[in-house]
Amino acid sequence: MESPYIQLGREAGVKLLAERFYGFMDTLPEASTIRAMHAGDLAPMTEKLAVFLTGWMGGPERYRERFGRVIIPAAHEPFEIGAAERDSWLLCMRRALESVEADEELTELLMSSFWQMADMCRTRSD
Repeated sequence: MESPYIQLGREAGVKLLAERFYGFMDTLPEASTIRAMHAGDLAPMTEKLAVFLTGWMGGPERYRERFGRVIIPAAHEPFEIGAAERDSWLLCMRRALESVEADEELTELLMSSFWQMADMCRTRSD
């Protein structure tokens, strides 16, 4: 079975996924709370997400050399993240996967992992 990185189209496909993700975060009313947690310019975060996902999905591991070590839950500690914010993040990612026409099996595989990751980032229990 090919890695998600390969299935999505390598770096260009993962970059497109990150762009679409932040595009949905920027425009979906359901994502307004998590959008407000970000700077006005989403380009730096889009780049970081693309580089992170590239390695996480089985491609080249470049995140650490470019941005340093990341502990995802610790990076989100300054933010008020509960179930609603987690679910908004997941909605944006599901829409992004759909928009890049990821197949259903890949989408469900990734969404399961994304749910675990997003849930670990919660800083408050609702």
